[in-house]
Amino acid sequence: MYDLGPDLDREVPPGTNILVSGPPLSGKRSLALDILASGTEKGEGAIIVTTKDGADRVLDDFEKRTPYEDRPVAIVDCVTRQQGVGDVRDSDRIKYTSSPVDMTGIGIKLSEFLQSFYQNQEIEQNRVMLHSLSTLLMYSDLQTVFRFLHVFTGRVQSVDGLGIFAIDASAHDDQTMNTLKQLFDGIITTQEDGPVSVRLAGD
Repeated sequence: MYDLGPDLDREVPPGTNILVSGPPLSGKRSLALDILASGTEKGEGAIIVTTKDGADRVLDDFEKRTPYEDRPVAIVDCVTRQQGVGDVRDSDRIKYTSSPVDMTGIGIKLSEFLQSFYQNQEIEQNRVMLHSLSTLLMYSDLQTVFRFLHVFTGRVQSVDGLGIFAIDASAHDDQTMNTLKQLFDGIITTQEDGPVSVRLAGD
C-alpha cells in the first residue's frame, strides 16, 4: 500500500492513479510534492514530470521536504530546452524533452526512469508525479492528451506504482474534466481557502 502522507492520512493500493484538481494557488503542486517526499523518506522511488518549472527549481522545492542526494529521485524536464537555456544534457537524475508537446519523448524518458528504478535497482514502490496536465492541454487537443495519459497511467499500473497528476480545474470546461477523470482511480480536490477533499474508488 502507498500512504498519501501525514496530511491526508489515507492509503491506496499499488497501481493507483490520482488526479489532484483545484484552482490556481490552491496548493496542488505543493501537495503532490509532499505525497512524493513521504515515499522518498521510506526509500521509494520518485519521478517528477514537470511541464511548468525547470528541474533545478523542482529539486530545490523537493529538498525542502526531504534530502534526496543519495535517493532514487528523478526529473523529466519538459521546460528547459523549450526555453533555450544553454546546452542541457541528460544525467542519471534529470532527463530533458524538447517541450511539453513532445509526449512521445515524455513517455520514453518516464519509461527509462521506471525501468532503472523498478527493474535495474529493484525498487518495488515508485511514485510518479506530473505537473501539470493543464500545460499539456494548452499545447495539444483533448484527444491527444487523453491517449497519452491512457498510456502513462497504464505504465504506472504495470509497475505497481502511484501516479499523482495535477490539473488547474478552472482552466478547463466540464467535458474536458469529465473525460480525463475516467482515467483516474481517485480525485484529490484543493481549494484556495478550504480543506482538501479526497475521493477514492470504493469510497
